[in-house]
Amino acid sequence: MRKLQSQGVHHITITGADRETSIGFWEGVLGMPFVFEQPNLDNADESHLYFDPGDGRLITVFTDERRTADPRRTPTEPGCVHHVAFSISQATFSGVVERLDERAVRHSGVKDRGFMDSIYFSDPLGLLIELASYRFEPPAGHTHSDVLMEAHRIRVERGDPNIAEPHVADAIEALVLRSRPSLSADRTPRDPY
Repeated sequence: MRKLQSQGVHHITITGADRETSIGFWEGVLGMPFVFEQPNLDNADESHLYFDPGDGRLITVFTDERRTADPRRTPTEPGCVHHVAFSISQATFSGVVERLDERAVRHSGVKDRGFMDSIYFSDPLGLLIELASYRFEPPAGHTHSDVLMEAHRIRVERGDPNIAEPHVADAIEALVLRSRPSLSADRTPRDPY
């Protein structure tokens, strides 16, 4: 038996309300360009809007002009989506509270996740949205997942409860040590002063 190997998220589709609510939120609040629209090929009463979240993948929304926005929290029972998280830069993250406040959008405030910063708020239809910003850049040739997997290994070895910045820093050093050759016979830390 073989796996069906995933190579990334292709797109996420959300059931929306009307067209303008969707464009207003996904492009007008989150800055995702509205890249194309066509009918929902499985339901002629709906339109299918496509937005670029910044990495060339897609967020799509089924809209119907007869539906109105309902801000009640979407279901969180088993099998339901709890929240959708989007990556933003530290520069953008530094102004996210102000930008949400100026729209009177209720939010969680900044959450310290040890290796990233997060903030949570709901879209106009009650879907919980997270804006997340890593506090590190992975070394060349590696991904954020590579760094976090190595940081997890280090955290577990040390008996720490969660990944924090020292684990990330040590993970980056370990990944560079393994992936980048050196002419030095001794690559241990030294104090040349």
